[in-house]
Amino acid sequence: MKISNSKILITGGASGMGKIMGQMALEKGAKTLVIWDINQENINSTVTELSKYGEVKGYRVDVSDYDMVQKGYEQVVKECGDIDIVVNCAGIITSNKTFDQQTQQEITRTIGINTIAPMFVTRAFLPDMLKRDSGHICNITSAGGMLGNPRMSVYGASKWGAIGWSESLRIELKASHSKVRVTTVAPYYTNTGMFDGVKSKVFPILKPEYVSRKIIRAIEKNTIFAGIPFGYHFIRFWQFILPIHLFDFIFGEVFGIYHTMDHFTGRKN
Repeated sequence: MKISNSKILITGGASGMGKIMGQMALEKGAKTLVIWDINQENINSTVTELSKYGEVKGYRVDVSDYDMVQKGYEQVVKECGDIDIVVNCAGIITSNKTFDQQTQQEITRTIGINTIAPMFVTRAFLPDMLKRDSGHICNITSAGGMLGNPRMSVYGASKWGAIGWSESLRIELKASHSKVRVTTVAPYYTNTGMFDGVKSKVFPILKPEYVSRKIIRAIEKNTIFAGIPFGYHFIRFWQFILPIHLFDFIFGEVFGIYHTMDHFTGRKN
């Protein structure tokens, strides 16, 4: 999918990787960048900052609210025209509590933003893409959706769900011979502030600029699934090969993955 001359919408686009990808898309010649975010102050500052690279439109949308997504969709189409690329980037993690300590509000909010919201957003824009028989949906999930991990059970569940939905959508479109493409991206911990306090013993915490470049490239190449770093593509292979207790020991204890969330603090604001 060509970024140049395209209209691209990024949820969570006023901060973190969403903002970085927005700038990269404009630098590659995107015709219009549409930002959806919940934080109006961040939207205003990001629109001002990125407008020097091209046309930028910002809208306050709670992507977990179906009615708000529908109204946002209608406004975007009216003011900006058809969207060529949708990047579902908005995501949250609320704490490093064990599951028995998670509240109803934390569970509902996490699943709502990480799993249901990409479905709402895609459901709004997909019919137009199908009519045009062109377009691209990119869903930013997580390596946490490929590997169970203590102290992130709800987050992991939300990302497992997002991966399953994204892959199923891709197969549906393929079966219908549609030219609309779907890319699923599953990055390891990325240094955007969202995972402040995480300690990774073997695998390095990723830089957001690096991950953002990989995502933009994956869209351009119509990549089906991008695990970042590449080694995470082999997680399922090792889960299949190794006995569970041995997998838990090697990846959980030796590599330290099962302890990465022990000192998690997350964003302070």
